[in-house]
Amino acid sequence: MTPALPLPAPEPSPAEQANAAVAAILESALRGGERGTVVDSPPGAGKSTLVVKAARELVGTGERLMIVAQTNSQVDDLVDRLARADGELAIGRLHGSDAAPSHTALQHPGVVASTKAAELRELPVVVATAAKWQWVKDVDPWRHAIVDEAYQMRSDALLAVARLFERALFVGDPGQLDPFSIVGTEAWAGLSYDPSQSAVVTLLAHNPGIVPHRLPVSWRLPSSAAPLVSDAFYPLAPFRAGTGPGARRLVLGAAPAPDGRIARGLADAADEVLDTAAGSGWGLLELPARRTIRTDPEAVAAVAAVVARLLARGGSAWSDEEETPLTADRVAVGTAHRDQAAAVRAALAALGVEGVTVDTANRLQGREYDVTVVLHPLSGRPDATAFHLETGRLCVLASRHRQACIVVTRAGIPELLDAHPSAEPVLLGVTSKFPDGWEANQAVLEHLRAHRVTATP
Repeated sequence: MTPALPLPAPEPSPAEQANAAVAAILESALRGGERGTVVDSPPGAGKSTLVVKAARELVGTGERLMIVAQTNSQVDDLVDRLARADGELAIGRLHGSDAAPSHTALQHPGVVASTKAAELRELPVVVATAAKWQWVKDVDPWRHAIVDEAYQMRSDALLAVARLFERALFVGDPGQLDPFSIVGTEAWAGLSYDPSQSAVVTLLAHNPGIVPHRLPVSWRLPSSAAPLVSDAFYPLAPFRAGTGPGARRLVLGAAPAPDGRIARGLADAADEVLDTAAGSGWGLLELPARRTIRTDPEAVAAVAAVVARLLARGGSAWSDEEETPLTADRVAVGTAHRDQAAAVRAALAALGVEGVTVDTANRLQGREYDVTVVLHPLSGRPDATAFHLETGRLCVLASRHRQACIVVTRAGIPELLDAHPSAEPVLLGVTSKFPDGWEANQAVLEHLRAHRVTATP
């Protein structure tokens, strides 16, 4: 009798995968052989939850801990999360004399704020921005540090604070925007001390023994979005959605008749693309091909029309059978430029729409909404510059949503990409970013083509 073949082991659930990854990360941070532990986190993978859990684990061993974030709002958010997770934990909030902590952080009795590190040195946890930490002097170094949003931190900022700790856990999203610089950085390109490189890229270049961990599950992106975002922006660090098909639903009410402030044809197209997005998680509203100014009036009007019609239909967002009304604060508009965002705000105000977040990709990083409406960075452009092709910009815009994302653009972007292939110079010592913006844009547009609705203003 032929023995039965063993059945294949069942695939672990998203929660099991995530828990195993976190356990390995904490083990490396506490007892690993390398001084640094790097964690690559896709959008909505629980990065902040990991930072809080790691902080509590490190403090639980009797160690004092310093945490480095990149902005004051990130610091205040971390302090708030830590205090809510452990009401008995004493937390130091180190800040500059001209940047007082927000009420979000100071509302907790265990939080102590000061402009002097020496006054907070004996507390279990001290949190501050990298810009503040670099001025800290005459204190004994901490044994452990956590660097949050490490891919947004420039390497020169890491160099300025590295003297303050012995071991560090670096957590960040490799698919988001690269560190920002207001000056040209060509003079340092390819050098080991290039200050424009992210802290993680420089750390890995100088420490080849560090193998990055990754969080394998996105709890934000629905099953309709995670495969596209993973394939287009994270081919070397794939992830899956934490929820299955049908767990997230966008339910829209009947479309009311337009009140005349939106052209009938545009209102009908907006309703059609909203229905498409509600059914599939994605929608592409495509205007006729045309070269335009950056604040393209017709594209701005189309974005505003989609948002206005969405809110007029009084929908709701369902997540694991829990219903949440789709209010204005759960909707966001993402653009590439601040003047585009300002134009969209003005267009929404003219339609009587208030409370919707409208901002650039840079400012939307780390935030999430039920529905996002995106003005494509290449819409109506005569060329494809490095700024508009930056992979992280499109990644941020396409990964803020829990239910659905609608992209508004003019036709002709694939042809524009073919006419402007990537022509960045190849520099010795510089690791090429993969995938590049040309490839990522093509992948996203190819997917969106199946969810396209054309509009004629």
